[in-house]
Amino acid sequence: MSTETSRSVPELLSEIVGQLSTLFRKEMQLARAEMGEKASEMSGAAPALGAGAALLLGALILSLLAAAALVSRLLGLPAGWGLLIVGVLAGLGGWLLIRGALSKLRATSLVPQRTAGQLSRDVQVAKEQVR
Repeated sequence: MSTETSRSVPELLSEIVGQLSTLFRKEMQLARAEMGEKASEMSGAAPALGAGAALLLGALILSLLAAAALVSRLLGLPAGWGLLIVGVLAGLGGWLLIRGALSKLRATSLVPQRTAGQLSRDVQVAKEQVR
């Protein structure tokens, strides 16, 4: 008679619960590691956000200079229009940089896909073992 057949149902259930506990603990470690990877991906968007913010600040400064030139020169077509056009283009460039960086930070890309899939498989295995 083997030791496997002589174990009681409570012992078997206790062993299953212990194994499932260990399994879920390992899955949580995997989730933490995967979230760390996602955080490092997010940090890659920081330079683009900074560059976008710098361009927007430059756009504000150029736009203010253009407005000042418009008020001071009040000629038929003041030189300030050139400054205004440059300010608008810099603002558009900054907006595009920030928009692109924010798209990298989408919430869906932060989900730990491998861990979620593994947890789903673990639940199925646990259900099969309980049957």
